[in-house]
Amino acid sequence: MLALGLMSGTSLDGVDAALVTTDGETVEHLGPARTEPYPDQLRRALRSVLGGVGPVAAVERDMTLFHAEVVRRLLAEAGRGAEDVGVIGFHGHTILHRPDEGRTWQIGDGALLAETTGIAVVNDFRSDDVAAGGQGAPLVPVFHRALAAGLGAPLAVLNLGGVGNVTWIGADGRVLAFDTGPGNALIDDWALAHTGVPIDEDGRLAATGRIHAARVAEFVRHDYFAKAPPKSLDRDDFATFAAELVAGLDAADGAATLAAFTAAAVSAGTRHFPTAAGRWLVCGGGRRNPVVMRALTTHLGIPVEPVEAVGWDGDAIEAQAFAFLAVRSLRRLPLTYPETTGCNRPLSGGRHHGG
Repeated sequence: MLALGLMSGTSLDGVDAALVTTDGETVEHLGPARTEPYPDQLRRALRSVLGGVGPVAAVERDMTLFHAEVVRRLLAEAGRGAEDVGVIGFHGHTILHRPDEGRTWQIGDGALLAETTGIAVVNDFRSDDVAAGGQGAPLVPVFHRALAAGLGAPLAVLNLGGVGNVTWIGADGRVLAFDTGPGNALIDDWALAHTGVPIDEDGRLAATGRIHAARVAEFVRHDYFAKAPPKSLDRDDFATFAAELVAGLDAADGAATLAAFTAAAVSAGTRHFPTAAGRWLVCGGGRRNPVVMRALTTHLGIPVEPVEAVGWDGDAIEAQAFAFLAVRSLRRLPLTYPETTGCNRPLSGGRHHGG
């Protein structure tokens, strides 16, 4: 089936869209992909409803219609029509994630998207997992495993979006996954506050700063890092704690130290791996920050590579994953496992609209 995946990440940068031909178990072909940055007004609106406050319904509608436009543009680029696509995997945008309270909320109107595009839609991928005692995240590991077939193991695939998450893949196909800690969110928020630009592009700000090692050491003493998986995070779970630790630093030193927080969090997570990963592949926006990538190499003691080193598209992987997961949902195949989210059994999920 040709499926289309849509991902709006916690970094609030925009919508990733990708086409994938798959049966939900193997990946036959990875098609075109694109990223559409959010207009500033919509980005501000999304930021305003984080936590589940404010005009959520109005923002959800605007965000959904923007996704529909992204679908139209991708299909036009690919020379495809709506009739060619079997399903859209629509992640929506997470505005609240409190799995330990049994709550997770991804806004995005699946019925409206199906009506607007004329394509069947699967959305709300996380709720069933949380209801079954899972963390509702990460969802991408089963796709990572399909992509990594033949690459050798043990292998770690690290995604650095707003939050960092890692998939450890063993030689026997066993998968362990969890959120590592902050990805880009703290750095992005710091850059916005100190430069007016919502990203430290190419790590230029952090590159001119000094890492305050004592503050990094204090950061990784946070209880989260000792907690055994499964575990997951909301975008802002570390915001207050990190802000206290970098208080008083200038813009450059703060960015450098926050980049080190991200890398140290990943390294702290390796204590939970059954065996050490012999290779690290990095996707998500964080792989574009050379300061973060150097910090990862330092903290992990092993070179890390962007996923492009093995021919993957690091900007498209999460969107591709939701195309893959939508097909799995249609086939009632598991999306999550006790080893990836802590749910009580292998579990499918998602809500189906149209088609």
